[in-house]
Amino acid sequence: MTHLLHKKDTALVRESQDELMMRVLSESRAMQIAADAVDGAVAELHGLNRTDLICLDVLDRLGTVSAGRLAEETRLTTGAMTRLLDRLEASGHIRRVADPGDRRRVLVESTKRARQIGREAYLPIVEAWMGLRDRFTREQLEGILVFLEIGRELNLRRAAEIRERGNGE
Repeated sequence: MTHLLHKKDTALVRESQDELMMRVLSESRAMQIAADAVDGAVAELHGLNRTDLICLDVLDRLGTVSAGRLAEETRLTTGAMTRLLDRLEASGHIRRVADPGDRRRVLVESTKRARQIGREAYLPIVEAWMGLRDRFTREQLEGILVFLEIGRELNLRRAAEIRERGNGE
């Protein structure tokens, strides 16, 4: 009888963990939509489109990179990346600079103007999160980090599968 109760208790705990995971996934999706709303507002305010904003975000995270690396990170073709960079350069958001290691190669970097837009738009969110950091233990933050890393990898893998299926049909 104890064995049966133990199995039943385990099933209840497992079901509860499954429900909790579904709530986490649901909140993650809702957070993505909320972040997209912020990005949309920023893009509209500054006359940018979403792809422009993604490009500027990549430059903010990675710093100065080649146009090829930027195309890879944003999943754009090289032709689309060239048009995007032309547009962002003309609007004063990025600049092309010679690679100090190879003068034939061009690198891309954000301008002070683009970095200021990013600070004004996103620093209040960063500051709010930093104000909440004491609500989480180090272990909880490490768990959140692992969750986000796995989520990024799963999403990128799924996007590749969908693109591959689309190309094969």
